[in-house]
Amino acid sequence: MTKVDIVNRVLEQAGLQKPEAEEAVETIIALVKDTLGKGESVILRRFGSFQVREKKERIGRNPKTGEEASISARKVVRFKAGKYFKAAVNN
Repeated sequence: MTKVDIVNRVLEQAGLQKPEAEEAVETIIALVKDTLGKGESVILRRFGSFQVREKKERIGRNPKTGEEASISARKVVRFKAGKYFKAAVNN
């Protein structure tokens, strides 16, 4: 499913016009990105949660040459599925 598919589903199920549905989806995505950018979690009950995790700097290996390389510290987003989301996927 793509963002266009999501917009079309919102359009059908919420009874909105296409520009309104696109704006709604874009607004939700922007809110999630902004919140995660601030280092805060996004919790959607019955769906799951998005959390920002810090990864430390570490030494990795180039798989082709075996040469060691430094991997810099960074932030990653982790999604943890909620109980009802997991149940819906498994049924």
